[in-house]
Amino acid sequence: MKLRISGNSIRLRVRRSEVARLTAVERIAETVHLGCSEQAALTYALGTDPDASGVQLRYEGGEILVLLPKDEANTWAGTEQVGIYAAVDVGANGKLDVIVEKDFACLDLSDAENADTFPNPELGAVC
Repeated sequence: MKLRISGNSIRLRVRRSEVARLTAVERIAETVHLGCSEQAALTYALGTDPDASGVQLRYEGGEILVLLPKDEANTWAGTEQVGIYAAVDVGANGKLDVIVEKDFACLDLSDAENADTFPNPELGAVC
């Protein structure tokens, strides 16, 4: 899973095996270590909740958790749908755009670098 933060938005790009794991176990996570201590780390996670009424965002103890409604995540995982997009209310700070997308193969990378990605719909397109 890849994390991209830009301005007031957060994007998670999820590989095929991670999408499968998410639908099976309801949570996937990655941790980036930013220093020598265990506290100097940022974990970003993607989870599902059968009771969630919409996309939710939680931040606590150095962890960002994006929580998807389970039915919506299962539909996304089992179809050609590229992503789930939401604007999450963050109180006085406005809204945070939350984007969860399938990770497509890059057209200019090797097969090894594109391992476990979704087939790129632009493959074979003529410019």
